[in-house]
Amino acid sequence: MEHTHIAKDGTVYTHTHEEAHEHGHSHSHPHHHESTKAVLNRMNRAIGHMEAVKTMIEDGRDCSEVLIQIAAVRSAINNIGKIILEDHINHCLVDAIETGDEQVLKDLNEAINKFVK
Repeated sequence: MEHTHIAKDGTVYTHTHEEAHEHGHSHSHPHHHESTKAVLNRMNRAIGHMEAVKTMIEDGRDCSEVLIQIAAVRSAINNIGKIILEDHINHCLVDAIETGDEQVLKDLNEAINKFVK
C-alpha cells in the first residue's frame, strides 16, 4: 500500500506500508511525520531554555523571574505537543481509518488524556 502526502511547503512524501500493517500491527512501520525537523528544533530550543533557567537558579536569580521563565518553557513544550498531535492526526490517524485499526484510536485517546491533564 503506497500513498503520498504533500507538505505545506509543497514537498511530496511517498511511502509504503509493510503488509504487517494490514493485519493490525499499527506500529510496524516508522512514522513519517512532516514536522519532525520542526519538533526537534523546538525541543532543542526548549532544552536550551531549561538549561538557562537552571543557571538562573544556580546564580540565585529572583524567584519571580525564574517562574516566568518556567512558564515560558512549559508553554513551549505544550506547543511542541500540539504539533506532534496534529501530525499524528494527519498521518497515523488517516492510515488507521483506512486500515480499520481501532488500537490507534484507543492509544490516541489515552495520549490526549495524559497530554491535556
